[in-house]
Amino acid sequence: MESHILSVLVENSAGVLGRVIGLISRRGFNIESLTVGETQEPSVSRMTIIAPCDPAALDQIVEQLRKLVCVSKVEVLPQSSAITRELLLIKVSTTSKSRSEVLEIASIFRARVVDVSSGSLTLEITGESGKSAALIGLLGEFGILEMVRTGAASLSRGAQTIYAEKEDEG
Repeated sequence: MESHILSVLVENSAGVLGRVIGLISRRGFNIESLTVGETQEPSVSRMTIIAPCDPAALDQIVEQLRKLVCVSKVEVLPQSSAITRELLLIKVSTTSKSRSEVLEIASIFRARVVDVSSGSLTLEITGESGKSAALIGLLGEFGILEMVRTGAASLSRGAQTIYAEKEDEG
């Protein structure tokens, strides 16, 4: 099943996330990734929702989201013309012998070292989810002590934007 990127502009107020997620989950759809953050307008938040579904289900999700009063805009971003990134923080077990190898792998992936201790390195990497997954796979042999990934954040390429005006009901 193909994953689709939904970019949703919503009111930046309490309860909005719950209403949007409730709508999607009540209909039995899965959410692969979800990020929410304030936009350049403090009263507006942008949700990036990655949902694996068929085209009919995608249409249903979009139409239902558009009916919510708290939603001002819903756009499906084509994978081919979307810039999508996520953040990964990963704490890896290291010894004096393995530290240089972990640092070499980090360098290849353009990861930043954000914390060092005698028994671990914490790295930060930003990029497409495949890049994060590849780094996790390579660092697994050293022992991943802890990690966290944000959901995907996406924008369309070029000058195209998503506007905060309420969409027409027609």
